Amino acid sequence: MSEVDATTDGSTCGFVVSRAIGGSVVRHRVLRKLRHLVSPRIEQLPPGSRLVVRALPGAATASSAALGNALDRALRSVLGSPARSPHGETAARR
Repeated sequence: MSEVDATTDGSTCGFVVSRAIGGSVVRHRVLRKLRHLVSPRIEQLPPGSRLVVRALPGAATASSAALGNALDRALRSVLGSPARSPHGETAARR
């Protein structure tokens, strides 16, 4: 299952929820949770960004809080917060 949501600034988010997650009811439940969690976070992305969220099998039994934490970690990893120097120091420590 794959679905795409778009924002007014041109950013898009696609979701991949495979059969490995579970049956149709479980996959749709996971998709609804993810869509709800991504909606307020997509504003963190630069305008025109494309985001793909792939649900792993553990998502079927994960709480919304756990999924939100995983999503936040992934976004921090991609967006790079805070900025780091080539030496691994944060900008504030230099």
